Amino acid sequence: MPSVRTVTSRYARVVRGEAKGRVTLVTGAGSPTGIGFATARILGREGATLAIASTTDRIHERAAELSEAGFQAAGVVADLTNRDQVGRMIDDILEWFGRIDILVNNAGMVSVSMEDAPDRAFLELDDDGWDQILAMNLDSAYNVTRRVLPGMVERGWGRIVMVSSVTGPLVTYPGLSAYSAAKAGMDGLMRGVAIEVASCGVTVNSVQPGFVATGSQTAEEHEIGHHTPIGRSGTAEEIGEVIAFLASDRARYVTGQTVVVDGGNVIQEAKGP
Repeated sequence: MPSVRTVTSRYARVVRGEAKGRVTLVTGAGSPTGIGFATARILGREGATLAIASTTDRIHERAAELSEAGFQAAGVVADLTNRDQVGRMIDDILEWFGRIDILVNNAGMVSVSMEDAPDRAFLELDDDGWDQILAMNLDSAYNVTRRVLPGMVERGWGRIVMVSSVTGPLVTYPGLSAYSAAKAGMDGLMRGVAIEVASCGVTVNSVQPGFVATGSQTAEEHEIGHHTPIGRSGTAEEIGEVIAFLASDRARYVTGQTVVVDGGNVIQEAKGP
């Protein structure tokens, strides 16, 4: 098991406790500048025990950083498009921490402009490209949720937050039909699950980020961020704070909802300079 440390007295003073006693799984938390890791830090601040996942060994670096900051944390490597690996990941977390109370489905394609994405017009998109993007974004969320949700229902308490996007449910780019379909599908999955488990003490919601200044943001996306009504891209922490709210008891009467966090970009008809 990766290194796990309890909260030290120095960091206990800054923990506010909204997630105290809760075990949290955050997927897609390998990037030091990404939404997943920022969310894990925020939930750690709120007292959560943290399991974080990524497809590469760098997740152990993030887990070590969380432990060094005084949070109880463990990292696990898994390909979330592979159901066998997802099963082993969940089994490990349950062995370590006993349960999963909060699930943040953040794993997926981190940038709509990443070089290895099949960013092509629909008529030029091959079947493999379509399958890859849906697997990375939609299937991964399904695979993890399907394994975690039964325990939440059994215990009568749970929080699931999907990290969707404004791209797909609300707006899109040319050449992003697969990504758009996957992210819109995440919101559909969220609503479908939410209505089935609302009476079981489990809420399911999604956050739709706009342009976010992470390490994967392109120069083009950074420039577009200046033309939002607020005048800049968001930060990973600003997305994480909304996720943390939806994962808290303060949001216990909120389920089946999407929260747009985009600096007001989708409300303006004229975009750009």
